[in-house]
Amino acid sequence: MSLEDDAEELASDLGVDKEEVLEDLEKLVSYSVPLDEAKGSLRRKYGDGSASGGDEPTTKDIAEVTTADGNVTVTGRVLTVGKRSIRYQGDEQVIHEGELADATGVISYTAWEDFGLSPGDTVTAGNAGVREWEGSPELNLGQSTTLVFEDDDLDVPYEVGGDRTLGDLEPGDRGRNVVVRVLECEEKTIDGRDGETEILSGVLGDGTGRLPFTDWDPHDEITAGASVRIEDVSIREFRGVPSVNVSEFSTVIALNEDVSVSDEAPEMAIGEAVGDGGAYDVTLVGNLIEVRDGSGLIERCPECGRVVQNGQCRSHGAVEGEDDLRVKAILDDGTGTVTAILGHDLTAEIYGGGIEDAKDHARDAMDKEVVADDIREKLVGKEYRVRGQLSVDEYGANLDATEFAESDDDPAERAAAALSEVRG
Repeated sequence: MSLEDDAEELASDLGVDKEEVLEDLEKLVSYSVPLDEAKGSLRRKYGDGSASGGDEPTTKDIAEVTTADGNVTVTGRVLTVGKRSIRYQGDEQVIHEGELADATGVISYTAWEDFGLSPGDTVTAGNAGVREWEGSPELNLGQSTTLVFEDDDLDVPYEVGGDRTLGDLEPGDRGRNVVVRVLECEEKTIDGRDGETEILSGVLGDGTGRLPFTDWDPHDEITAGASVRIEDVSIREFRGVPSVNVSEFSTVIALNEDVSVSDEAPEMAIGEAVGDGGAYDVTLVGNLIEVRDGSGLIERCPECGRVVQNGQCRSHGAVEGEDDLRVKAILDDGTGTVTAILGHDLTAEIYGGGIEDAKDHARDAMDKEVVADDIREKLVGKEYRVRGQLSVDEYGANLDATEFAESDDDPAERAAAALSEVRG
């Protein structure tokens, strides 16, 4: 039987146009798909669930795919394609991953084979597995998947390609491209899965914000002060903060012009920032309602830097602590609260003296708490603008402050603006 005869039989069974079926069948065969598998794929594509006793994948719109699905057939536009190496069952495996979209929605995919995907391709993935990834369905494209590249592009209401600003990045993103300036960069040696590994870490910036990065395969173009375009990065999350991951498959291109970096951090309401799970560089404004215990003159473990209580470190036991200054303050703006943590320099500026001054003060009063009491008297009850890194975990929300200043906002003007917004 010829392909044309097979196509005519399929078209008759499925109630669709013979020429369309023949075109699809020829495509699959040209990609070395076995004829029987190709015919089964087309039965799935055109919605015939009887191809294999009712166990065949269902053809679905992307928005209809759920974690309860086993295998599905979908047609979509490839938005992004990323590439990385993973350790799978003890061996190194290169996978491709990104996002696929149709008019109804977007879904992530992982391709365990190199199907030759590129952003902008329109494909029909037959017999694609579905798994749950961070609570959402994800397509798995493997040996049993048949992939057909369609001639007509599918119109989708989503951006094709991986170009993003730092402010647009979210944990879980893959195949992203960024144009940034390297604000901080240092070499580190870590214990990797194959022993000691040299990496780069630091901070990237653009006009929308700043994010930390790790380059797991150090690129010569990534140096402090350099402006670069980095293609194919993935975004991980640490305590609610997105982090840019550069891999051996990333391409780094040095730029001749400096990338502009904003000097300001985005200002957010505390409730919104905490609800988002954290932020690397953010400004919060609120009333300082309490200076917590553990503020003022403290001692830290010389090994790990943890605060020492009664000469004991939680990790290293009995140690001779090193003196330091710190403030832990509760900031409240009516939408939520956060603990602002001020290090030595900011605390010394507030207190009006350094560690030796604080030690003299405590010695004269025969009580270390006088340092914290003095700080409380200066801070509590006033409104402050605090910039820093916000992390959120099971212990609460903490803002490691890099800037701390009394707010110069006029409360009356702010209240009037809020009232005006409520009134429409």
